[in-house]
Amino acid sequence: MQRANFLKHIAQTSPAPMGLEIAGGEGVYLIDTAGKRYLDLIAGIGVSALGHNHPAVVEAVQRQAGTYMHTLVYGEFVLGPQVELATLLCAHLPASLDNVYFTNSGTEATEGAMKLAKRVTGRAGIVSATYAYHGSTQGAASLMWPKDFTRAFHPLLPGVDHLEFNDDAGLKLITPQTAAVVLETVQAEWGIRRPRKEWLQAVRRRCDEVGALLILDEIQAGMGRTGTLFAFEQYGVVPDILLLAKGFGGGMPLGAFVAGREIMRALTENPVLGHITTFGGHPVSCAAGLATLQTLTRDAELIASVGEKEALFRRLLVHPKIRDIRSAGLWMAVELGDFDEIRRVIARCLERGLITDWFLFNERSLRIAPPLTITHEEIEWACGVLLEAMGD
Repeated sequence: MQRANFLKHIAQTSPAPMGLEIAGGEGVYLIDTAGKRYLDLIAGIGVSALGHNHPAVVEAVQRQAGTYMHTLVYGEFVLGPQVELATLLCAHLPASLDNVYFTNSGTEATEGAMKLAKRVTGRAGIVSATYAYHGSTQGAASLMWPKDFTRAFHPLLPGVDHLEFNDDAGLKLITPQTAAVVLETVQAEWGIRRPRKEWLQAVRRRCDEVGALLILDEIQAGMGRTGTLFAFEQYGVVPDILLLAKGFGGGMPLGAFVAGREIMRALTENPVLGHITTFGGHPVSCAAGLATLQTLTRDAELIASVGEKEALFRRLLVHPKIRDIRSAGLWMAVELGDFDEIRRVIARCLERGLITDWFLFNERSLRIAPPLTITHEEIEWACGVLLEAMGD
């Protein structure tokens, strides 16, 4: 009955949904209604950084839900979970990123940051990268190229140019008419593409030269995923605006765009209420986000072990069908032959109790982005299943 009502009443975005009936979650595992356990190698597309039902997050959510939930999240009330999370977050960021605007999602963080950049610079032009994904609302979707996923919804936002990631020639697109350059610190849906350090630093310099703001999207790359709390720490670059979501909420809907106080003040006048939200920064979501960030920063081993776990995956995943493995910490793309092969491996893994997926702009690669809490033994088991599925 549940499956029938799911197909009847829940809006479908693909013709063949996985259709797993989830009854529970525990650590790196999801459990279906028949009691079958699935090791989750995608963590809800990077959301469950601490795994499913992490005790600290569950306790924080329950405590806050029993205290108060929705009030008025922006502009008037001082809400403890918001203030505590923003304070702790800014303590782990460069001094120039000291002001947080909470949203419900990564897409909304992108939208808010684009508005802020236009307001601060008085310009309309935006530059983003090819094969980048920053969200599905109309403004965020305007940053997407190729247009396969957006053409049916045109016209979208005008004035958006696209440079090639890691290509110096694209710097010429950043001009005095550019309000902001929006980049993923590590490209996700391309199938994990890291920037050249020199290139990202050149983008930073070019933004400074023409007065454009640099917006770095760490919606998937943040919260320890790449081996540091934030991926930009590895490249000697500090953005003007930082985008966070997914793992930031510890399983609850939460995003943010973070900037300097003087930049963010532009939303307070001409017009007043320049950007508002009903639920962004909901107290329960912020409580979950606070528990997540506290856990990540108190338990140093969680992030410190990312590199050795990445190396273990790479050491074990050796098979004639694997053409390439690209990784950035506990986040990798395992490239096989074509989409038919990817679908076959995903289906075989699911039968064996392992959840993996593909990428929006790369149908040749398997997505691996497990909870950071995954153990060496669980990695070994998961790799064994992957290799078996490739060999079937």
